[in-house]
Amino acid sequence: MNIARSLIKPRALLLLDEPTASLDAANTQTVIDMIGEARARGAAIVGVFHDPAVAAAVATRRVPMRQFRTAA
Repeated sequence: MNIARSLIKPRALLLLDEPTASLDAANTQTVIDMIGEARARGAAIVGVFHDPAVAAAVATRRVPMRQFRTAA
């Protein structure tokens, strides 16, 4: 519910912490689509994603982390 509220109103910056955690596949795709729409409107997005497929679907740039350090 919080992710839907934050994506309805256009915002310049979104800080996301596992926005698709505990969602089923259909709702995960809905959130991915909403994040894409926010990005298309010009929002900057910084997020933490444990699911590489979700990260790949929403990110234009990724910084992998291992033990609290950048891995790349």
